[in-house]
Amino acid sequence: MKDEITYDDLKQHEHIFTLAPFFVLKMMAKKNSNLVRKFQTTIESHLDKLDEEQKSKLNLILESDVDHLQKLLRQAYEQTKLKQYELLSDPKNKEFIELNLNELRKLILKK
Repeated sequence: MKDEITYDDLKQHEHIFTLAPFFVLKMMAKKNSNLVRKFQTTIESHLDKLDEEQKSKLNLILESDVDHLQKLLRQAYEQTKLKQYELLSDPKNKEFIELNLNELRKLILKK
């Protein structure tokens, strides 16, 4: 079992990062929106369906340093040129990522 998230982990779940069009994600990041709260019911439904490996990877993400996650997102952008990765890797959006990871942690703890 690995103890940190890797670029390959991001690559496996690229579809998640592209669900929101770039311009929508950009607007939400700029406003520092709490996406977890806005999509709580959907997130809870998906959490209930995770297998053990998926839960383990989610825990790795939740335990990861945001700076490390942003470096991986930058690497993903360099490989794919997906604007969503570029946006999320921008240090200006660190607070947006931290907010949503913290909200996700709270949601998981309630379960």
